[in-house]
Amino acid sequence: MLHHDPAAIIQHISIEEGCQELPLVRSIVARLPGRTVRIVPERKAPALASPQSLPLGFNAGKKHLLLCRNRGRFLKPCPATREYHCCGYQVLNVGMNCPMDCVYCILQAYLNNPWLSFFVNTEDLFAELSAALAENPTTFWRIGTGEFTDSMALDRATGLSRMLIEFFRDKQNAVLELKSKAVVLDHLQECDHQGRTIMAWSLNSPPIMAREELRTAPLSARLEAAARCAALGYRLAFHFDPIIYHPGWEEGYRETIDRLFKAVPAERIVWISLGALRFLPPLKAIATARFPSSRFFHEEFVLGLDNKFRYFRSLRTEMYRHLAGLIMERMDPATCLYFCMESSEIWQEVFGFAPEERGGLARMLEKAARAKCGPLP
Repeated sequence: MLHHDPAAIIQHISIEEGCQELPLVRSIVARLPGRTVRIVPERKAPALASPQSLPLGFNAGKKHLLLCRNRGRFLKPCPATREYHCCGYQVLNVGMNCPMDCVYCILQAYLNNPWLSFFVNTEDLFAELSAALAENPTTFWRIGTGEFTDSMALDRATGLSRMLIEFFRDKQNAVLELKSKAVVLDHLQECDHQGRTIMAWSLNSPPIMAREELRTAPLSARLEAAARCAALGYRLAFHFDPIIYHPGWEEGYRETIDRLFKAVPAERIVWISLGALRFLPPLKAIATARFPSSRFFHEEFVLGLDNKFRYFRSLRTEMYRHLAGLIMERMDPATCLYFCMESSEIWQEVFGFAPEERGGLARMLEKAARAKCGPLP
């Protein structure tokens, strides 16, 4: 089925001039047979076959894959704002956009082009990674590829995750997190990960996953994939983000959490994050134009300190207390349960402490990684 390989939606491949002879490019084209392939000038994005203005151009854009060079930095701190607690995550930018289609996806308001892109100059990527880790040997790095794209959605075509897993296996001051809504795993079963890779999935209430996360793997498939990874020795993480208010939300999230802890060993989970729906102001108009039957954007929101719309604090606290209570009943004591981009006040109301009382959120996550991922410096 399509959700088992999100890359199946791709119909057209554009290759930036000068990249067509790269072995990685050749292998990607070979793994995506039957697609139209063309060469495009450097730094010039391909036009869609039937030009459309955004936002509806995203629908057609997801069928186009651009293979190109990244001429900027690959490794950057996660975008954050000082008004809310950030976890100190480092983003490895391997491409832009995603073949899956979540109604709430922030990339719809962030990107100014609708196509998928993947950066093929991986020799530069690994050189930059090696230099950063070597220059900062006493820093503990949490690095992930799931910020501007889904970590695994194109992986059956690109094979990048296997290369990353094998790179990180002997890095004593870093862990890699691969976060996804897909279940592309076959090519990773023989990887020698040495406990340095955390396989992570975004989870939600079943009605939200069914209605608002198009072309993604269903809950059962994500949990089956997580169980397979646990059996292969991988550490796990889960992200309830965005938590969305909807009719029956209490029972929906209860069901997901119940099924999660029945499916995977609690001791394998390194961290679990909670984050209520938040979005840039332009996203509402874009998403409702593309998905007119979706209703959750019509709730009441307030503009937060990060210039994103959020639920009112009372509703966020209610939802967080519900999910956190269910998770804390079942999770391993060494697992870190945390909020993504929330204030100290919310932390105090739900958990009874603020991150700064425990050395900061980054330190809390480092402690969990040290407990779960083997010896670290």
